[in-house]
Amino acid sequence: MIQVETAIEAPWPAGSWDALAERAVRAAVSASAHGDIATMTTIVEVSVRYTSDDEVQLLNRTYRQKDKSTNVLSFPMVQADLLDALNPGDDDGETLLGDIVLAHGVTVREAAEKDVALEAHATHLIVHGTLHLLGYDHEQGEAEAEAMEEIERAALATLGIDDPYAIRED
Repeated sequence: MIQVETAIEAPWPAGSWDALAERAVRAAVSASAHGDIATMTTIVEVSVRYTSDDEVQLLNRTYRQKDKSTNVLSFPMVQADLLDALNPGDDDGETLLGDIVLAHGVTVREAAEKDVALEAHATHLIVHGTLHLLGYDHEQGEAEAEAMEEIERAALATLGIDDPYAIRED
């Protein structure tokens, strides 16, 4: 069973961010090779934090040695090669899959550049971040990037969101 915990910080506006995170995480897990996680009896928790560019920049500098903000960061708590070994007997029946952190300003700016709703772009970023928690890594080569993008497309399609990688002819 997937459990999504959210923290919504300023400057994120009021909205249904909890429900958005829940839908995005579930869609990403279901579309991935680890879809069985969604039906396990053990609780698999994902934490989603909506926060400021400044906080994301600090996290990026501290953990990735990149002194700039970015749209989304993922912090896996389970090694990718151990995901298949998750079972209801682990710990106290709960496993923290990891944390996803979204930067407000970067997300707003990118949504405007792509001419998509903030909610749609945030959903895409949470799907993307969830796939990182599941061991997918687009920085490991073109084939891995394409595979990850295909899963993102499939997950987003289940949520009624258009392909974020489609080339727009405006």
